Amino acid sequence: MSGEHLRGRFIAFEGGEGAGKTTQAVMLADALRAKGIRVDVTREPGGTAGAEAIRNLLLDPPSGEHGTGWSLKAEALLFAAARADHVEKRILPALEAGTWVICDRFVDSSRAYQGGAGGLGDQAILDLHQFGSDGLRPDLTILLEVDADRLGRRLIERDGGQADAIGGRSAAYHHKVASRFSVLAQADRTGFAVIDGSAQPHSVHQDVMNAVKPLLASVSS
Repeated sequence: MSGEHLRGRFIAFEGGEGAGKTTQAVMLADALRAKGIRVDVTREPGGTAGAEAIRNLLLDPPSGEHGTGWSLKAEALLFAAARADHVEKRILPALEAGTWVICDRFVDSSRAYQGGAGGLGDQAILDLHQFGSDGLRPDLTILLEVDADRLGRRLIERDGGQADAIGGRSAAYHHKVASRFSVLAQADRTGFAVIDGSAQPHSVHQDVMNAVKPLLASVSS
């Protein structure tokens, strides 16, 4: 067996707020474990003590006489810092040990949110990612797409009107995020699997498993 086959596989779930990423990440992990595969499920921002501390700063930012929240550049830097710690301390060690990593969001969220909707541009985010995380890319990025009306209902059910600093941004902002995700997926059809996330969770899960089949085949071959 080659060294490449000994490495774990890295799968990221992407999509807008309330798209079902967390649910599908857990369902995929359960299915892989049933096949005897070691799996680590993690999230961004977060996944390590340092990254979780940064998560709290991002989602519940401080306020003071100079305003509430972070500047656009500071926000992008915080996400990149959390990701760098996450990659170095958790993701890469797991992959090198042969564990599959399933991550609820990764760098494409920064590209869609801060780079796209935030207006910082894709190259700035990619440069930060190259510096902080050596440009690590998932083996597969699963983009869950859900129409805006359905997402709105899900967010009300999930957050009860108490969204965090990013989830609570305007509908126009989140529309830009969704549009940017679509552009990223169209530009990388090999790396992305786009799945309709509006169906029932078990139906979406079947589509996810179909998308993961090539990775399973590469390990068993």
